[in-house]
Formats: sequence, C-alpha cells, structure tokens
Amino acid sequence: TAGGGDQHLYALEAATGALRWVFATGDVVHGSPAVADGVVYIGSFDRNLYALDAATGRERWRYTTGNDTSIYNQIGLPSSPAVAGGMVFVGGRDGHFHAVDARTGTRRWVIDNKGGWTIASPAVHEGTVYFPTSDGRRFKAVDAATGAVRFDLSNPAVSFSSPAVAGGVVFYGTSDGFLNAVGITERSVLARFQTDGSKEHGPRLLDEDGMFRANLMYPDRTLDGMMIGMRTMMTLGSVLSSPVVAGGVVYFGSTDGYLYAVR
Repeated sequence: TAGGGDQHLYALEAATGALRWVFATGDVVHGSPAVADGVVYIGSFDRNLYALDAATGRERWRYTTGNDTSIYNQIGLPSSPAVAGGMVFVGGRDGHFHAVDARTGTRRWVIDNKGGWTIASPAVHEGTVYFPTSDGRRFKAVDAATGAVRFDLSNPAVSFSSPAVAGGVVFYGTSDGFLNAVGITERSVLARFQTDGSKEHGPRLLDEDGMFRANLMYPDRTLDGMMIGMRTMMTLGSVLSSPVVAGGVVYFGSTDGYLYAVR
C-alpha cells in the first residue's frame, strides 16, 4: 500500500503490481501506512486516521484529530502511525500526540504538545513511546498504556526525525545538524554528533546556546520569508531522516548531502 498527493491510498499486488483496491481520503496522504493483523492504518491531511481492511480496502473506522482551538487544526496527519499492543500511535500538526484503540478507533489518551507538530513517526519499545516535536523543541518518552510522561527533554532545535531504539539508546536527528543519543535508563542526552554542514554554518546561524538565530534565517513572516528560512536551515546539515542502527553503527542522511556512519 502507498499514499499519494491525489488524495488516495493504493494497494497493489506485490508480485505483479496489479491494482487490488483504491481508497479515497479527504486530502493528500504524505505518511507511510502501517499494516498489522490484516488492517492498514494511514493518516491524511483531512485530519483523519483511517483503519482499512488490508484485503478489500473497506473502511473499518476513522479517528478525527484537531478538534481544538489550535491554529493548526486543519493541517492534518503527515506522521506515519506505529502499531503496538493493540494501540495505534500517531502525531499530527494539530499540536497533539494521539493513542487510539486499534480495534475500535476510540481515543485512549492524548498529549498536548503546546502547538508542537509531531511529523516524525513514533518509536515504541518495551511499553514506551518515543517522539520529538517541532515547536517547543521537545523529545518525549511516554507510557504506551496510559500516556503518562516518563521523561521530557529539551532540544536546541526542532525535530522531524523518526527515532530508532537500540541497545538502551534512542537515536534521532535535529534541524541544527546533530544526531542525538538519549539513554533510556539515564533519561538524558548521552552524546551528540555534529554534521559537516553544521560545523561549517553553525557558528553563523546558531547562538552560544545552540539555538537558531531566527533573525538571520527568516527575513519576515510572509510565505516567501518562511521558505527562505527553511532553505537557510537546510545549510546546517539538518538531520531530517530516520537513523538506522545495525552492528553497533548508526547510519543517517543529512541535508549537507552526506550519508554518515557513526559508532
């Protein structure tokens, strides 16, 4: 299954590519679907998380996010959901993180990220859900069953990178050009690796505390100004990709054009 910018989700035969079924959502689909126990879970920019029968594409349920006063309540779910323990976990641009019953689509719990988008796909490991946010610049670990916060760390920059868990450490990237390693037991950042792009451009665009110098990045509050700021941020060698851990090595890409392997 795969989503598209034409507001549809497609299911194809793996062997032949023949079309099995098509499901129409109310807006574009940017996330990757999750498939578990014969059900496809996918989010759309129409603010809905859908559960579809994997064999037929028939809708089983939909869960609507963004029913609040947030200015982001019409921008939807670009995050790819994670499924574990009979629950579906997904973040959105409504400034919240959601946990939904996988069978019924009813809300189990929700976390208010104070306007922070969760575009990254969450990681679920041994009963804990890990995810970063954008505005607010947080990295959170919450109890998968209850939503109780186990720890909540501050990031120097926004993060759109999906975490990877290995050997008691959670790895994720931030837009200031760093790969971060958080110890699960320590509940703190153990190490940070800086990309070449960040080393080159960081002294100009980051202050002494490692925070973005917004006045240098965004010339104004127009759409053009926002696009200029985003392009400038990319020169920092931002780590937007999801890291992969294998054989004691962490692999990740960066906007500085390099693929890194870090021990």
